[in-house]
Formats: sequence, C-alpha cells, structure tokens
Amino acid sequence: MAPIELRLFQCRTQAVCDEMGVVLRRAAFSPNIKDRLDFSCALFDANGRLAAQAAHIPVHLGSMAFAMADIVARFVWQPGDVVVFNDPFLGGTHLPDVTVVAPAFIDGRLIAFVANRAHHANIGANEPGSMPLSRTLDEEGIVIAPQLLARAGVVQAEAAALLGRISGLTVSATELLQQPALADFRAQISANEIGLVRLLELTRPIGAAGFTAGVGALDAYAERLARQALTRIPRGRYAFTDYLDDDGQGTLDLPIRVEVDVDAQRMLVDFAGTAEQVPGNVTCPLAVCAAAVFYVFRCLLPAQTPACAGAFAPVVLRAPHGSLVNARSPAAVAAGNVETSMRIVDAMFGALAQALPGQVAAASQGTMNNIAMGTNDGLRWDYYETLAGGHGAGAAADGISARHAHMTNTLNTPVESLEQHYPLLVRRYAVRKGSGGAGRFRGGEGVERELEFLAGTRVTLLTERRRRAPWGLAGGGTGAVGENRLNGVLLPGKVAFVAKAGDRLLVRTPGGGGWGVAHPLRRVSRTTPERARPRWPWRSDADLPRAARAGSRS
Repeated sequence: MAPIELRLFQCRTQAVCDEMGVVLRRAAFSPNIKDRLDFSCALFDANGRLAAQAAHIPVHLGSMAFAMADIVARFVWQPGDVVVFNDPFLGGTHLPDVTVVAPAFIDGRLIAFVANRAHHANIGANEPGSMPLSRTLDEEGIVIAPQLLARAGVVQAEAAALLGRISGLTVSATELLQQPALADFRAQISANEIGLVRLLELTRPIGAAGFTAGVGALDAYAERLARQALTRIPRGRYAFTDYLDDDGQGTLDLPIRVEVDVDAQRMLVDFAGTAEQVPGNVTCPLAVCAAAVFYVFRCLLPAQTPACAGAFAPVVLRAPHGSLVNARSPAAVAAGNVETSMRIVDAMFGALAQALPGQVAAASQGTMNNIAMGTNDGLRWDYYETLAGGHGAGAAADGISARHAHMTNTLNTPVESLEQHYPLLVRRYAVRKGSGGAGRFRGGEGVERELEFLAGTRVTLLTERRRRAPWGLAGGGTGAVGENRLNGVLLPGKVAFVAKAGDRLLVRTPGGGGWGVAHPLRRVSRTTPERARPRWPWRSDADLPRAARAGSRS
C-alpha cells in the first residue's frame, strides 16, 4: 500500500472510532458519560487485534487491546450479535466499566469488531457510585461475564436480566433496553451501530481483502516505528520502585517494582518484587497493568504511529500472578483500575528516566482522586468523578496545572451539570496554588474542590498520594500531597462515611514534581520558555477557561 493510501486508511479507521464516541456522548443520559466523557471506542480486526482507536482513555483502550483476542475467540459470531461484559478477570478493568462489542461482516465474511467501554456510576453495588471500600469482587457490583446481549439482533433474556438487576427493572427482555434507567447501555449499542455503518462505507470500495490488507499494512508500519524507537533507548536494565499509600484495609506502603530491560528487539517489562495481592481493592487485573505499560511505551513513539497492535509488538510483559499488578480472582479491583494503574505509570517513567535523562518528566499527581457518592434511600442517585491535578515538570517546561494525567483522560463534571443533577453545591473550585514541586521548572498545580451536601449522602473516597508525594527529577522538589477534609477535619486517603445536610467536603489534589535545581539568584520559572510557549491569549493558568483549566482531553 502506498504511503498516502496508508495514511488515508489510518485516518478513516480512526474517524470511525471518533464518530462512535460522538454518538455515545450525544445519546447518553448520565453526566458521567455525556459531560465527563468517561468512555472509549476502538476498532479490532477479525482476530481481536487492535486496528484503530479514538484518543479517549488509556486505561480503557490498553486493556481492550490486551484482552479482546480472548473475548472474540469465545463466540461463533453472526451479523447482529452484541456481546456485553465487565468481568475484570475476563477482559474487563473494574465492574463500572462495561464493554459492548459487535461484529462487522461484509459479503458474509467477518472482517472486524467495533467496541466501546463506558463507566457506569451504578453497576449494582450496595454503596452509591459503585466504588466501595471492598474486599471481594462481589461487593463491587454485578459481574457480567462475556455473554450475548443480542443474537442476530434478538435481545437475549439472560443478559438483559443482568442489566435489569442493576436498576431493579423487571420488564421483558425486548422492552428492557428502551427503559430510561438503561439509556447509557442503549447509547453504547447505538455507538457500535454507527461504527458498523461507517465501517461498511469504508470497506465497500476496497472489499474485505482490501480492508484486511490495510490493517496488516498499518500493523507493519506501526511495528517498524516501534522498533526504531527502541534503538533510541540505550540498551540496559533500568529498575525503579514506587509505592501506593495503602489498600484502605490497613496495609501501608505497597511497593510496585519494575525492571525495564531494553535491547534492539524488545522491551521486557518485569514486575518481580512487586507487593503481593492485598485485602483492599487496589489490586488490579493483568489487563490494567498491560494498559499502563502500553501507555508508557506509546509515549515514546512518534506522534504519527498508528494506534494498532503493531505499535506494541516489541513489548514483553511479566507480572507475578497473585501480585498487586496481576490479581487472582475474585479479588476486589475497583481502585486497582484507577489508582494502581497510575502508580505503574509512575514506576515505568521512573525507570525510563534513568535511560533517557532529560527526556522524561517528573511524576504527575499519581492519582485519579475518586469520589463516589449518592443514596440508596428513596429515589436513588449515584455520582462518580475523578479530579484533575498537577503534571510533572520536564527539562524544558513547567508542568501543566489542573489537568487529568496519564491513565485518565476525562473532563470534569461542569458545576452547572453537577448542581442540576445532584443535591450538591460547589462552594469552591480553584487551582491549588503552591502545590507544584519547586525546581528550575515547577511542577503543575493541583486543584481544590469543596462540595456542600444538601441532603444526607453516603460517600466513598479512593485517593492516593496522600502520604507519599509525587517525585521530582534532576534535583527538583516533590509535589504537594493531596488532602481530603470533611468540615475541616483531615480524612484518610481511602474512606467511607455518611455526610449530613450542610456538611462540606474539601478535596485538594496533589501537584506535580519539579525538574532541576532552581538557581538561588534567579526567580523560579513558572511559565514555559518563550520559544516553546503556546500562543494563548490568556495571561496565566487562572485566566484559562474552565474546560482548559480543569482537565480537557488532549
């Protein structure tokens, strides 16, 4: 395939995923999906290998790329089939992330799959927000093993009943997906439907053989770029250990140790020496660990590298079974997906900073600052959100402030939407001044968000970097640790409590680490050097529009 044809094919397959995401956002009812954009869309070949993806959420996309081949091999597919699952030990991440898959056929031949994964604030857990301080998987909600939601377009009663249990519905299978309580599932199905339409439009002029050849050419091109990138990393072994604060059940300072062994042919990533599986829910399934490793490796590749399976061909992953990064079923994993994945990234970049000095940034906030809340009494409501923080500084620029980092790529819930949908008032939402690490280049600042409860509310916080600060590089200072406070009283990083009307919850998120030693006679830089600074019309971070300041997608 000629280079121009290959580039056009790459853009068109990615556009299929982009449009799926637009439909999913527009059709969804929950703020979690339509406002925060907590979803991801991707395209896979007939064998379940990643062929294209939108620029959505790394922890979703990497885990699907790692596990989809096993999922598609479970079924004899027919046109009109729809498979649904969320089981973390059978291709999922954690229970709130529900994946919907549909096959694409042309002239009776299976050529591809479209898939999307979206976070549901209610997945049937006893605690509102479905992110409890759990010790077993069953405590986290309803487990959906990979199964047919529809066979040849006909809704299957057993799978539909599982979805109905989430919202307490007892209507027939054919009526179930029309219920407003399950509108987000309908939106996921609709996103796949538009993906199939656009994929057929793409494939009709070139045929099944042309599509398969195009995917193969993308894979080969991405693998060449990946192996070229390896040659720019000095051969050797680079080890780093970082720590989780705790597991929420009393186990403190959990090491995640990684050794990255690089040669011209492959990057071996070995997690031997990482803590064993713990009682709390910070243990993660292997698919989540793979997603974090793939994300870091992708950061080393040229921007034009296709987002397909070939890009990850040189990566070899080893993770001891029963460890913090490769859980045994039925371990609780709710925080493993959102918190442990972030620490895996920190450990990976800590190792690669030794191989590529000056080319790796300091640690970013290292947590998603998970807030889950709601009530089971009367009219149930569920709210879930992750909060932005500071990015680590690099060798040429300060870290970005008030932005989601690494494994999450969501927006914030707009204040107007949050107050419209839930009995909450936002009393304060601001950049957390002084939270970035000191250095020649400063770490990015975290945020402060204070919520006032207007009714009795059950709340769960799953947060990290409350005891161990994000590290700096090249002599740069650490970022400030995060804080959670209820009515001014300091709370643990992982805690569940019942708030009453009038109570206030303040979350201060961590800042990023600094880079380099500041000159004692020179003002510490807080801005990007002029030659690299974007030409924003605003004067400072504080002047940025909320979307840019509080976590817009990159």
